[in-house]
Amino acid sequence: MDRGVLCQAVALLLVVCSLGPTSLAETFYCDLQPVDSKVTYEMSQVSEGCVAQIPDATLEVHVLFLTFQGDVSELKLTLQTSKQGGIRPREVLLILSVNKSIFLKLQAPGIPLQLAYDPKLVIPEALDANTTQLPSFTTKDQLLNWATTKGPIASATELNDPETILLRLDQASSSPLCILEPQKAMGHTLEWSRKAYAPVRGCRLEGVAGHKEAHILRILPGPEAWPRTVTVKLELNCAWRDTDAAVLILQGPPYVSWLIDANHNMQIWTTGEYSLKIFPDRINSGFQLPNTTQGLLGEARRLNASVVASFVELPLTSDVSLKTHSCGSGLQPSPTPVEITTANKGCNQELLLTLIQPKCSSDGMTLVLKKDLISTLLCTITSLTFWDSSCQAEETEDEFVLSSGYSSCGMEVMENVVSNEVVIRLLSSSSPQRRKVQCINMDNLSLQLGLYLSPHFLQASNTIELGQQGFVQVSVSPSIPELKIQLESCQLNLGPDMEIVELIQGQEAKSSCVSLLSPSPSGDIRFSFLLRGYMVPMPTTGILSCSVTMHPRIRSLALFLLQEVHKTVSMRLNIVSAGLPDKGLVLPAVLGITFGAFLIGALLTAALWYIYSHTRHPGKREPVVAVAAPASSESSSTNHSIGSTQSTPCSTSSMA
Repeated sequence: MDRGVLCQAVALLLVVCSLGPTSLAETFYCDLQPVDSKVTYEMSQVSEGCVAQIPDATLEVHVLFLTFQGDVSELKLTLQTSKQGGIRPREVLLILSVNKSIFLKLQAPGIPLQLAYDPKLVIPEALDANTTQLPSFTTKDQLLNWATTKGPIASATELNDPETILLRLDQASSSPLCILEPQKAMGHTLEWSRKAYAPVRGCRLEGVAGHKEAHILRILPGPEAWPRTVTVKLELNCAWRDTDAAVLILQGPPYVSWLIDANHNMQIWTTGEYSLKIFPDRINSGFQLPNTTQGLLGEARRLNASVVASFVELPLTSDVSLKTHSCGSGLQPSPTPVEITTANKGCNQELLLTLIQPKCSSDGMTLVLKKDLISTLLCTITSLTFWDSSCQAEETEDEFVLSSGYSSCGMEVMENVVSNEVVIRLLSSSSPQRRKVQCINMDNLSLQLGLYLSPHFLQASNTIELGQQGFVQVSVSPSIPELKIQLESCQLNLGPDMEIVELIQGQEAKSSCVSLLSPSPSGDIRFSFLLRGYMVPMPTTGILSCSVTMHPRIRSLALFLLQEVHKTVSMRLNIVSAGLPDKGLVLPAVLGITFGAFLIGALLTAALWYIYSHTRHPGKREPVVAVAAPASSESSSTNHSIGSTQSTPCSTSSMA
């Protein structure tokens, strides 16, 4: 081929290439800028997490490591479990580890819950659960090691700045152990949303006529590729009803399908299958779409959209809600980035009232409000008083202090509960905020410990036989329905020559010989234990002592104590042997019975050997060869002999 012809061919080829997709992309310009729209989303991917299967446990432990940016945050936490046909769900210990102060709104309907947290940082709005103060730990490993002493860990999660958390207790994992993994997808177990909104951007597609707008949502791939459905809710504040006036473009990994809930008719362009919320069973096929920002903008232009009203990129999520305040036809790109934040609502009076938590002592009530928390809630307090307005709070540089004795400032004393009202006047409100507060007078409360010899708890006793089952009831007098009693520990001291027998530790039965029973109709705590049937030396008395913790049953009632009050109650027990009501079986008697049994056994053995040796034919006698018995036989015989002196399987040195 001639060199000139070749050069012309190459030049022609370059011209043709210049007319391809590259030049097409350069024919339009779209400068994405922040717009006045809001996106909220829930996701299951966490910075660190794990899920384990623990089918045989009576208590499951869930741990949440929560990091917050602001000084004070609000967290909505919900626990859910599936209905199990009337089967009572097992007990749950939820451990909250936070770095900043939070207001906690907790919902756990029908779940027997224990909550461990730092009361200096977590302020629960309404709480109907047993609570435990979380010890101070410096590392996550230390906390997890402590958690494993309470029970098997079903899930552990680390979250950054969460606003809502949904924790499902139905375990879907097959792993027997919970070992933290980075960038873990928690799947069905946990969904959460961030406190901050995701950025929403938009632009005009230059060179395209008309008013059609595009809404583009791009879901980024996650660490685990398993099929899932993303629910997309789109709320448009527009007057038009034309189907061709808008297009919704949804792009995501190939394993994502979509469930769409929109308040306007529009074109739908998705990767993967999709269905509409009004027709969830009608599955529609998707299309191949670009997986880049410029590619998706080009797709919107190809569909004749003149405006990209919203463009959002999100991590792998389960629910997305997009709300626009105006249609894209009025879009005016901003020359500079604008941070999208929630509107300033002024003083958060609801959260301010949750700070009203007075401390109660034997001689009065004291309320302390930190000014830094008040300013974080954007509140300015002009007056803080009790019901009697003459009892004003004292103001210092960093706090308000309101205090009074129980005989002044409008205190109402009824039996064991002292009531008053805290009145707050704010600069931003013309009407004062009021919150009723109550304190329990602990001086008049008394604990009773009773021993019964039947599960009917009809007649109390102070005497128990060896090998007998005892039933114990711990009660408070007078009874206060708002006060919750927790049994922390119980022990039986049988004297200086014997070990102390631990019956209950950490609100749990210490051995199989101890059973926690259902409370009485009036709420009294009950449990049973089985006393050993044989002990050396033989005890004749014992001291049964129990420690309890008392705190308000529901904190939203504004019923307060100085702190979690710990009290110990004890009683003296007389211990007798079965069949001897006045005294136990003494050591000489035990030795005599043992020697008699040995002598009878030796005589019987000699008699049988005599009969055997004199009735067998002399010619068939064989020499007797001594063979050592196997170790297992000796052990078995020994164990059987020891076991024959025990009346229950609870006969160890540490059991009752």
